[in-house]
Amino acid sequence: MFKLSAASHAKLEGVHPKLVRVVHRGIELTDVDYKVIEGVRTVHRQHQLYGQGRTPAELRKVGIKPDLSRPELPVVTWTLRSKHFVDPRTGFGHAVDLLAAPYDWKDLRPFNQVADAMMAASIELGIPIRWGGDWDRDGKRRERGETDSPHFELVDE
Repeated sequence: MFKLSAASHAKLEGVHPKLVRVVHRGIELTDVDYKVIEGVRTVHRQHQLYGQGRTPAELRKVGIKPDLSRPELPVVTWTLRSKHFVDPRTGFGHAVDLLAAPYDWKDLRPFNQVADAMMAASIELGIPIRWGGDWDRDGKRRERGETDSPHFELVDE
């Protein structure tokens, strides 16, 4: 059984306690180790991510400094809004990104195993979440090209 590292615990600071509970329970339910790579995110960090795969002109159109452009990298986000931001209504971020061991971005099997454990923890704890590999929550993985396999967020219900 795995436990979260001190570095992962630190990255959960500011994340909604319900989601933190799911993350902790999820790692207990899987035989795949994982780490938290992002919890609460700043606007600047979101702009950096948005700049990946986009030109300076594309960034200017949406009001982002063009020096954050990294067109040579793959696009990693499609939005400037994020549940990683602290929600002013709750005072917490409502999303985390988890990276599954052996930390190979191209091998989706460990991400799927983490998703299975996180969804099982969500059901067990009665805390609804959404996974970036199944945005519509219908159980069909990546059916519409979803690629945000590390991402988990609380569902507003």
